[in-house]
Amino acid sequence: MEQWDTTRAERPKLDFNERPFIVIWEVTQACDLACVHCRAMAQPFRNPLELSTEEGKRLIDEIAAMQVPVFVLTGGDPLKRPDIYDLIEYATSRGVRTSLTPSATPLLTREAIAELQRRGLARLAVSLDGSSAEIHDAFRRVAGSYEWTLRAIRWARELGLPVQINTTITRRNLADFDAIVRLLETLDIRLWSVFFLVPTGRGQTSDLISAEEFEEVFARLHDVSRRVKFDIKTTEAQHYRRYLLQQRTAERRGASAAGSGDAGSNSSRRRPYPGLDASDGIGRAPRGLNDAKGFVFVSHFGEVFPSGFLPVSAGNVRRQSLADIYRYSPLFVSLRDTSQLKGKCGVCEFRNVCGGSRARAYALTGDPLAGEPRCVYQPKAAAIPA
Repeated sequence: MEQWDTTRAERPKLDFNERPFIVIWEVTQACDLACVHCRAMAQPFRNPLELSTEEGKRLIDEIAAMQVPVFVLTGGDPLKRPDIYDLIEYATSRGVRTSLTPSATPLLTREAIAELQRRGLARLAVSLDGSSAEIHDAFRRVAGSYEWTLRAIRWARELGLPVQINTTITRRNLADFDAIVRLLETLDIRLWSVFFLVPTGRGQTSDLISAEEFEEVFARLHDVSRRVKFDIKTTEAQHYRRYLLQQRTAERRGASAAGSGDAGSNSSRRRPYPGLDASDGIGRAPRGLNDAKGFVFVSHFGEVFPSGFLPVSAGNVRRQSLADIYRYSPLFVSLRDTSQLKGKCGVCEFRNVCGGSRARAYALTGDPLAGEPRCVYQPKAAAIPA
């Protein structure tokens, strides 16, 4: 049986059974946008049952104690919380490097960005889902969001605050991919985080691209990554790791056949993988993340989910410690155990570096351990007669 070279990606750097690489806290679901793909189904007003400032600080204390490398404050729109600046300052004082994902609305002023930076924010992440106002604003369902986004990016860069762009790939903007890349190349960003739709919240299955289109986007991302200055990562597309490993194995074989001169040429163009972008303190994961595996999401009510796209609670930080939920809850333990995966994911030779999107499996089948519904790859073991 042909084997892919997965040793580099499998090499352990961080024990995901003990602590996550990233914690995302949804500080509120309040937001002045009404995005068509919003997993939170955000509403204009804050809920009085949100974690309080003091509860938020206790959560930050836990994250600091666990030495979590990446902490993200998200929403809704975090700027709808008046205490957001105090929370960032407190996290910074506890040694927690923090990123923020505000909505592009009139709340995101130059003064607000400057204050976020002054309080210690390490990176600003804003969403850009189209190369034009027509496409982007149709996502956000609020006219002007595109221009607010571009202004926020410009202001952040003028202030010296690193910027990350989040883009969700759906059927609505798939044809705009190349134009989005051309726009990003003009914006002096640090990272492009490419999300692949999970049909939850307001996200619709009809907007989800096909498995074949996933593969086409992977090829385009791989090509783009070789020439742009910014880094690229994916979210809820764990099988992009499988794609990259296949490509790199093929390249090494080609280089070996062509001779050492060509091998050196290929190597010089290839970005290291997994990548590391740590100039602002927000590093890249040392190996593949998945829902509950290096990744944890805390809702505005304190519910702990494997990810924001997998709405099955494993506990609540108001009643249990985040560490205990992450380490010992049956849901998280089972999702980290690749031997429990079903369908072709369960027999796939890439299951320990990919594992498929558990959130998308749950959204489309009701079973978080089911096979990735949007993967074209046929595992070698699945082709062996019983």
